[in-house]
Formats: sequence, C-alpha cells, structure tokens
Amino acid sequence: MSDTPIISIKGLYKIFGKDPQSVIDLVKNGMGKDELLERHGHVLGLRDINIDMSPGKITVIMGLSGSGKSTLIRHLNRLIDPTAGEVIVAGEDVLTYDEARLRTLRRETMSMVFQKFALMPHRTVLQNAGMSRIVRGQDQETADREGAKWLDRVGLGGNHGQYPHQLSGGMQQRVGIARALSSDSPIMLMDEAFSALDPLIRTDMQDLLLELQEELHKTIVFITHDLDEALKLADHLVILKDGAIVQQGEPQHILLNPADPYIEDFVSDINRARVLRVRSVMQPWQPNQHAFAGTVDQNDTLEHLIELSGGDTNFTYKVESKGHEVGILEMRDLVRALVPARPANGDGPAAR
Repeated sequence: MSDTPIISIKGLYKIFGKDPQSVIDLVKNGMGKDELLERHGHVLGLRDINIDMSPGKITVIMGLSGSGKSTLIRHLNRLIDPTAGEVIVAGEDVLTYDEARLRTLRRETMSMVFQKFALMPHRTVLQNAGMSRIVRGQDQETADREGAKWLDRVGLGGNHGQYPHQLSGGMQQRVGIARALSSDSPIMLMDEAFSALDPLIRTDMQDLLLELQEELHKTIVFITHDLDEALKLADHLVILKDGAIVQQGEPQHILLNPADPYIEDFVSDINRARVLRVRSVMQPWQPNQHAFAGTVDQNDTLEHLIELSGGDTNFTYKVESKGHEVGILEMRDLVRALVPARPANGDGPAAR
C-alpha cells in the first residue's frame, strides 16, 4: 500500500465572523482565540493545521469540546470552506471544485457516519442502508443488494424490514455504518460516531470497526473526545486544543513521549498497561543472546505480559510478528514504561 497521503491538509485556518480575511494576518502573527474574539468579534476555529493521512489507515482527531475537531472534519468534504489553506484529496485541491465535482466527491469518494445516526425514520433498515446507491443514481435492486450485503456484515441480517425506531441505539449506528460501507467510497468520515452509545455498546462498535478495517483497509477519519477510544482505534493520532495541533503521531509514541504539559495531563489517567503494546517497549531482535521465558506477539498489551509473567521482572520474552522474530522484551523495560514520562520540555506536573 502506498505511503503517499490520500488526504493532505496544509496551512488550514478557519475564522468565523463577518470579515475573516480582515483578521487572518493577525492570527497568523500570533493573536490568540480570546483576544481575537474580544478585540475583533471573530471566533478562531482552526489555526495552521497540517496533517497527512495515509491510505488504508485510521486517523483519529481528538480534543475537548471547542477544540475544533468537528470543524476540521467538515473541511474534508467542504461542508465548511476554510479562511486559508489547502485540502488535498487524492492529489486534487477540493477547494477548486465546482458544485458538480463536490457532489461527486461526497457521493463516491467520501461517506460519513454521524453521531446522531441520521437515519430516515420513514424508510426501512434495508432502504436506509442502500440509500447511498440511490443518491448516486443507481436502481433500487442495486441499492437493496449492496445494503443487504453490508447489513449482514455488521450483524443486522435479520432486520431488513424493520424501521429505525424499532432498533436500539447500537443497532441504529450499525445501520449507519452499513450505509457508509454500501457506498463503496474509499474514505469514511466518522464524527463522534460512537459517543451517543452506552459504554458496552460503544466498545462493541469499536471492535466491529477494527474488524471491518482489518478486511477493508478504508481510509478513516474518526473524531472523538475520548482518549481511550482514540488510543484503541488510531493508527495516527492528532490532538487539538483551541483550534491548533498540540501533538500528532503514532498513539503509542505520544503516550510514551508527551511533547507538552497539556498532553501529559491528558494521558495521566490512562491505564498504560492496558493501552501500550509490546512493540512500543521492545528492544530490536538479537538472536542467540537470551534465554526466553516464552514468545509473545508485538501487538500484545503490557497487561497481558504482566499476567503471563506473574509480575516477575527477571523474565525475557521473544517478540514475533506473523511468525517472524522482531524483538526482545525485558520485563524491566515494561515496568519502566508504566511510569508516565515528563514532556520533552520538562514542564510537567513534577516540574511545576
């Protein structure tokens, strides 16, 4: 799979107000959100956002309420136009698209799964699932065939004739996912898709998404305010605060190397043993130099290793990936990884 980004966001700014262009230079020169609102009556939505999103991967955009994450995702399909910057999708700047090309982008290239499900109450589950095909101009037979296929995949094969109000919240969101998948679009946008669900149902939906992604390799942009969800789903994690990126990268790296006191505080309450993976703390593979207590997979959690070892810090494990040796895990390294790191500038709570 190519490493060339399928989506690139470059120098993106969004300012809400009567005349955003009149204040864009002030923001570029450092004016903050509060000062912009107080002195000029404009609201800063996004500041200098730069993200590359790889094909077939899950990019999670997370932050607290008001951080700009939902504003950002709506720029990808131009539900919102930026004040400045570029949004490149498959090598083309979507800001140059006319209405016809935008409709094609939204119908064929990107699908969306909403927080509030957005199902049509007067249509059956099957009709809702196949709606993306109807919108595209295809016939009902094709829509029903594709809708039924994906309803079966998300576990709703016996619910075709029911209406949304007859389903639980988790089942309704499964219909929303089936609708997005039936469009056969390479990119899925998911805006707080699971946040309205109960915790156990939410976990089931996360597992379903990862199971489908293992098979389909969609490019997914997932918005959440929940760090546990972000760490579970993300291949690439972007953390926003007040419309700007505080840190982005591989989630395990962010957890082990917080770059800012805000990030350190953000990750301080995470169960690190449950989230961190063996691959993040292992040493490079060195044959014939150790007596191993066993073999583990690089994607096993540290919690699994603690249970396996009985907490004995003297053990060493061989680490494999798909049957090949890739590393060595010393239990002492595992224990050190469970201690939260200070941010790179040393300004964490211990230093304050």
